[in-house]
Amino acid sequence: MKHTPIDYQTAKRVIESYGLPDFGRATIREMVAISAQLEKETGTEFIHMEMGVPGLKPSQTGVEAEIEALRGGIAAIYPDINGLEALKNEASRFIRAFVNVDVPPECCVPVTGSMQGTYASFLTCGQCDPEKDTILFIDPGFPVQKQQIAVLGYKYASFDVYDCRGEKLRPVLERFLSAGNIAAMIYSNPNNPGWFCLTEGELQTVGDVANRYGTVVIEDLAYFAMDFRKPLGTPFRPPYQASVANYADYYILQISASKAFSYAGQRIGVTAISDKLYHRRYGGLTRRYGGGTFGTVYIHRVLYALSSGTSHSAQYALAAMFKAASDGRLDFVSEVREYGVRAARLKRIFLNHGFRIVYDLDLDEPIADGFYFTVARPGMTGGQLMEELVYYGISTISLSTANSSQEGLRVCTSFIRPHQYRLLEERLTLFEANHPAL
Repeated sequence: MKHTPIDYQTAKRVIESYGLPDFGRATIREMVAISAQLEKETGTEFIHMEMGVPGLKPSQTGVEAEIEALRGGIAAIYPDINGLEALKNEASRFIRAFVNVDVPPECCVPVTGSMQGTYASFLTCGQCDPEKDTILFIDPGFPVQKQQIAVLGYKYASFDVYDCRGEKLRPVLERFLSAGNIAAMIYSNPNNPGWFCLTEGELQTVGDVANRYGTVVIEDLAYFAMDFRKPLGTPFRPPYQASVANYADYYILQISASKAFSYAGQRIGVTAISDKLYHRRYGGLTRRYGGGTFGTVYIHRVLYALSSGTSHSAQYALAAMFKAASDGRLDFVSEVREYGVRAARLKRIFLNHGFRIVYDLDLDEPIADGFYFTVARPGMTGGQLMEELVYYGISTISLSTANSSQEGLRVCTSFIRPHQYRLLEERLTLFEANHPAL
């Protein structure tokens, strides 16, 4: 083995101690643990690109509102399961301001982050119609969402949208939904891990096909307004965050405070359910619960059973952040634009050392620079590349964990510190010397 920043034998021993049958399927948490152990044993700094955790300071607007609520004694009071009225109103207004869609306050429900929002959405959608027992993933996607499906015991189907962009998307969706078993479909926009964005035309296709088959569309907006190619941060003025809500009858938007407001630690977000879906009655829900609409079952049965509500003080924080953004006092998009700056620098370093970008285009337009991007190395699988980079003190995750059919890695920009650009350059220079491009 040629010289590497991390001792080969030490790294090999630590990796083997985890007993992973396929290193390329190692989870984010496993990679964090492996790299942390190697940092401790070798004293060598790792460049952490595996964990999608915000790397910026939280919005002070939220912090101050939450502190004020706590000082007012709110921690002693159970939150209303429907959600804080101020938050519901401001969530509705925020969606109008930045998506240009009307979702009534009644239909905006606080959740403990989008993780809970998607779990509750999967659970409810899968109980509406016994004939529809499968969730369709437009992949690649967030790996933990499939873990949620496994916990629920539901079925899922998926396809990699890499080769299905533009006009090719409709026949693929028709093929899946015409089978009659798809309860809901889900995707993220911008995409985790590829950072591509479905275009307005593609979103219209999704909405059209979903409407034809009565399928619920779950749109994960975890990286809200972070397509930095467009000036998305001005309230009530175009351009707006692209959304299937403009085209679909039955949709659920997951809007999280974690990335947009760097408020991940307080586990707060909003599930926004279309008015038509919220008030629709389903036979499966009536048989199970004795009555109720999709929205009331989602709140009063599912969320109540899962958590009995969402952190009271965090709801005050999110209400304040939504209000400040909609008022034009909080330019949250500019505050997170740093991720795009980091991605542009990191991409150049990888490309200069023989890597390529995997998900590189939105049809004929280069993808935005943002929270994630994807890289590959000719002649190496994603698993091989992920393991090899560990020896160079670089921690990533394989695209296979996101159910991608492409070989490569997801790179997250959030934890990069200023001195690490030079460090990455040095380590990839050594990697390239040891692995000449084919």
